[in-house]
Amino acid sequence: MKPSFRALVLVSSLAAATISQAQAQEAPTGVKGIFLLSDFPAVTVRPGTTSSIPLKLQNYGLSPERLALSVGDIPDGWTATLQGSGQPVAAAMPNTNQSVNLDLRLDIPANAPAGTKTLNIRAEGGGASLTLPIAVSLAKDLPAKLSIQSQLPELRGSTRSNFEYQLSIKNDSGKRVIVSLAAQAPNNFDTSFTEAYGAQELSAIPIDAGQSKDVKMKVRPPGNVRAGRYEIAAIARAEDATAKTDVALVVSGQPKLEVSGREGLLSASAVAGTETSIPVIVGNTGTAPADQIELSGSAPNGWRVTFEPKIIDSIAPGQTKEVQALVTPASKAIAGDYAATLRAESKGENASASFRVAVTTSTMYGLAGFGIIGLALMVLVGAVARFGRR
Repeated sequence: MKPSFRALVLVSSLAAATISQAQAQEAPTGVKGIFLLSDFPAVTVRPGTTSSIPLKLQNYGLSPERLALSVGDIPDGWTATLQGSGQPVAAAMPNTNQSVNLDLRLDIPANAPAGTKTLNIRAEGGGASLTLPIAVSLAKDLPAKLSIQSQLPELRGSTRSNFEYQLSIKNDSGKRVIVSLAAQAPNNFDTSFTEAYGAQELSAIPIDAGQSKDVKMKVRPPGNVRAGRYEIAAIARAEDATAKTDVALVVSGQPKLEVSGREGLLSASAVAGTETSIPVIVGNTGTAPADQIELSGSAPNGWRVTFEPKIIDSIAPGQTKEVQALVTPASKAIAGDYAATLRAESKGENASASFRVAVTTSTMYGLAGFGIIGLALMVLVGAVARFGRR
């Protein structure tokens, strides 16, 4: 019998009587029998490699039958094994209107001569005899073929995180190739490739035939990126072959505090020994709420700095809140300009601003000074008048 790519056993009237109406509806209209199929009945492989060809044993509308499996016409030196679920099998039994997936594993010696060989896959039993020819052509130099995989396809972090993906790139072709590396990322995302266990940045790597190499892809999002999930594509290219894998990073929001004066003013006036209220604006320019923001300040010795309120419950991203810094210069402070630093802190996030405080002395101290000067003048005039007569 001349081999064909599809083998069919017609249903007898007795077998047809055993098929339920539901089973008959599952089969394609007008199709009944056992089929031995392959999506790729003709392939090209390289000598010295191992290849796997997918097969399928399909039952349309027949009762289950045990079918013995075998491979015929195997060339000298070749090893051909039929596998099911990853292990060698010698028989299969597809249920009614179901199929059994098989693989033909071929181990081809490195010294096998170029040319085309035909192997015949057979399934026999229950009155059926099926043959499926598989044509295998050998070629020394196949087109470049790449694959790329990521060990961890999704990472989570903040805007300050460096996201690092371990990538494995395999050269499935029969020759050494130079693989160029690239990434497709959202705008302003910084990407780079480095050695798997080093810091040297890479733009391309050589990979021998049938070998794999590991590299790291580093991704750093911009500081102002909004919280959310972002996708990155890692791309490997060699000659006319391209491989791509998609990874993702999940950015959790990060608050960012700022401290300034009202309308940006960073100066104030105060009187020595007197409490002065300075309006302070605390803002959040980050991508997540800033919670439990504690305010503090530092000033020259003898000064007192407090806040009303001392703690801000929360500031949403892009929002600001005003507080009052209550600054009391030392009572004996000399008139002049002084610096006071005001700070805001929330769970490790902090900001500060330096305010210039112009201090003047109290009017009471001024009058007392004039009184002392007047008294000194009176004493001086009296002394001149007394001693001048002698």
